[in-house]
Amino acid sequence: MIRITVKVDGMMCGMCEAHVNDAVRKHLTVKKVASNHKKKETVILAEQDIPDARLESVITESGYTFMGAVREEDRPRGLMALFKK
Repeated sequence: MIRITVKVDGMMCGMCEAHVNDAVRKHLTVKKVASNHKKKETVILAEQDIPDARLESVITESGYTFMGAVREEDRPRGLMALFKK
C-alpha cells in the first residue's frame, strides 16, 4: 500500500474537499482519499503508485491547482501491524 500526499491549491471549504475526493474516486483506483483545505492537501491510499501526470490531470480538471506529490509506504498500525510480518 502506498500513501500519496498531494498538495492542492484552491480548496476553500469542506465542499471543495468533497469535490476533490469525488474526482479522485471517480478517475483513479484508490482505497481511501481524504482532503483538507486548511492544509492544502489530499491524502490518497492506493495499492499501486499513481503518476504525477495522472494526479495533476484529475486535480486540474476538477478546477484546482496541483502543486506536487510525496509518496511513502503505508505501514499497518496497531493490532494489524502484528499480522503483517
